[in-house]
Amino acid sequence: MFEGFRLQTKQKLGPVWPFLMVYLLGLCVLGFARLLLIIWQWDRVTAVDGIFSVFAIGLRIDTILVCQFLALPVVLYFLVPDWGTSSHFVKNFARFWVVGTSLLFVFMEVSTPSYILEYGSRPSRIFVEYLIYPKEVFGTLWTSYKTQLFIAAVLLTVTAIYGGRFYKRLFDEATIWSWPKRLMAFPVVALILFLGIRSSLGHRPANPSIASFSNDHLVNNLALNSTYNVLFAIYNLKHEVKGDIYGKLKDEEIIQAVRDATLIAPDAFKNDEIPSLHQQIPSVQREKLPNLVIVLEESLGAQFVSTLGGDDLTPALDKWSKKGLWFTSMYATGTRSVRGIEAIIAGFTPSPSRSVVKLERSQIGFYTIARTLKNLGYTTEFIYGGEGHFDNMQRFFLGNGFDTVIDIKDYEDPVFLGTWGASDEDLFEKAHTRLLEKGNKPYFSLVFTSSFHSPFEYPDGRIEPVEVPAFTRRNAVKYADYALGKFMARAEKSEYWENTLFLVVADHDSRVYGDTLVPIKHFHIPALITGLGGEIKPEVYSKTASQIDLPPTLFSLMGIASEHPMIGRDLTQVPEDVPGRALFQYEKNFAYMLDNKVAVFLPQKDPQSFVYQNKTLVASEDHSDAFIKTALAHVLWTSKMYQEQRYRLP
Repeated sequence: MFEGFRLQTKQKLGPVWPFLMVYLLGLCVLGFARLLLIIWQWDRVTAVDGIFSVFAIGLRIDTILVCQFLALPVVLYFLVPDWGTSSHFVKNFARFWVVGTSLLFVFMEVSTPSYILEYGSRPSRIFVEYLIYPKEVFGTLWTSYKTQLFIAAVLLTVTAIYGGRFYKRLFDEATIWSWPKRLMAFPVVALILFLGIRSSLGHRPANPSIASFSNDHLVNNLALNSTYNVLFAIYNLKHEVKGDIYGKLKDEEIIQAVRDATLIAPDAFKNDEIPSLHQQIPSVQREKLPNLVIVLEESLGAQFVSTLGGDDLTPALDKWSKKGLWFTSMYATGTRSVRGIEAIIAGFTPSPSRSVVKLERSQIGFYTIARTLKNLGYTTEFIYGGEGHFDNMQRFFLGNGFDTVIDIKDYEDPVFLGTWGASDEDLFEKAHTRLLEKGNKPYFSLVFTSSFHSPFEYPDGRIEPVEVPAFTRRNAVKYADYALGKFMARAEKSEYWENTLFLVVADHDSRVYGDTLVPIKHFHIPALITGLGGEIKPEVYSKTASQIDLPPTLFSLMGIASEHPMIGRDLTQVPEDVPGRALFQYEKNFAYMLDNKVAVFLPQKDPQSFVYQNKTLVASEDHSDAFIKTALAHVLWTSKMYQEQRYRLP
C-alpha cells in the first residue's frame, strides 16, 4: 500500500519529487547529527529544558539551509528549455551539486564535536579564518586529530559513493514534464523555496538569533547546524557586524557613558573628533624612560595557575607572582589571540566583529601604545616564534607604530621547531639578545609565545610530564611556564633589569566553554607587572580588571605623561571605593561586568541581567537602567570609533 502511494505521489510531483526527497534526506542527516550532539550534551540540554526547542528551531534552521542549496539546481531544472543536450546537462549538474552539498554537510557535522571541545560552540568564524593558514592548520590536524580525520575520510567516502548512486537513480527515475509545464509550476516552487529560505513573514528573515532561547550558549548552538553557522560567519566577514545588533543609543549618550566609566576628569576630554583622547598624568615621575617588555602568553588561563585557584602547573609564574604587582581578578576581553592583542597593545574594547588586528580600516593610523612610545624615541619590536603574517599581525603592527617584526625566518638553528614555529625557549633567547643589543636607547618589545598551542609540541628533557602522552595541554602549559621562568630568572640577573618594566599576561584562556551565555570563569587570566630592579614591590590587586586597563597602567608606572585615546583605567589610581569592571566578547554575545553585576547582550534580543557568583552567572533583575545603558554604550562605542576612524592620535 505504501509503495503504491509513493509511486503515485512520485508520478504526480514529476521533477519536484527528487528535490523533495533531497530536502527530506538533508533534514534527516542534519537532524541525526543534532540528535547525537544532544545525547552527548544531554545534561546541559535537559538542564535548560531545551530538547523540544533544539529540535524545533533546528528543523527551521535546517530547512533554511537545505532550501538555500536547492535554489540553484531547482531554477536550472525548471527554467532551462529542452534544447539539445541541455536537459542531460541540468540533470547531471543537479546530481553532482546535491552530492557535493551532502559531502559538505557531513564534513561540517563530523568536524563539530572536536570544535566544541576546543571552543565550546559549533564551527563559526574562527573555522573560516584559519583556513588561510594551511600549514599550521593541517599540521595541527595531522598531529592531534588523526582519529577524527580517519572517521571523516570514511564517512565522506561512503557519502560520495552511495550518495552518488542514490541521487543518480533518484533523478533518472523522475517523471519528466514539458518545458511549458515546468514554467507554469515554477512560481509555486519558487515561492515555497523562498518561504523556506526566509523562514519568516516578519520584517527580517530568520537568522541565528532565533536559536537564543536559553542561558547556555552551547545548547543554543546545537539548534543551529554547522554548515549554516559557518556560512553565516562568512557572510558577516564581508558585512562586518556592528554593535547596534544589541541596541541603539544616541551618539552623545555613548560618548558620555564611556567617558564617565574611565574615571577621568570630564575636562580632560577636549577633542570632539577623537572623543576619548585625553592627557594621562602618571602616578610615578621618572628622569629616564624605562624599557618595556610585554610577554603575551598563549592560552595561559587562570585554570592552570595555582595561585589563582587553578591546577599546579605554573610553579615559575607562581613564584614570580610574589615579586611584583599581581592581578588576581584580571579578565581577557575575548577568546582569540588577536582579541588579546587588540586590548593589550591598542587598549581597544571588544566587539561582535573581528578584532581590529584584522579589519581593514585599522591597518594604518590606528592607535597602539607603540605609536606613543615611538614618538618618545623608543625602538619598537614584535618578536614571535612563528610566521609574522599569521592572523594579519605583521601588517597591523608595522602599520601602527612597530619598527620591526621578528619571526621564524630570523631564527638560526632553533632548539626546537614545531608546527607553530620556534619553541618558547628560542623565542625568549631572541628577546634576551635583543634587549642586550639596545644599550641605552629606550626599547619596547612585544614577545608572543606559541608553545602552549595545539598540537602542544615542545622539546624533550625540559620538564617532568604530568601525564602521558607527552604532547598534551597540561604538559605544554608546564613547558611554557618553564621557558618563562628561565627567561625571567635570566633577565633578573641582566644589566637591563634595572631599567626594564615587564608585563606577563595571557592573551586568553585555553578552551573557553561553559553552560552560560558568557562563561566568565574562562576569561580569568594571570597578569603580573614586575622589574625595574625590584622597584615594583610585591602587591596583590584583587579588584575586577580588564586587559584594556593594562596599557594605561603601564604608562603610569613608566612615568609617561601622554595624550592617547585609551579608555582603560590606570589601576594605580583607582579609588578604593570604586568597583572594577571588565568587558567580554564570546562569539556573538557581549557582556559587561561591574564588580559582580553583569549585563549580557545577544543579537536582536533584550539585555539580560546577572550576578557573577561562585564562578557562574545567576539571573538577577536588580540592575539599574543606567548600568545597562553604560554596558551597551561600550560595545556601541567600539564599533563607532572603528567605523569612523576616530581611535587615533591627532
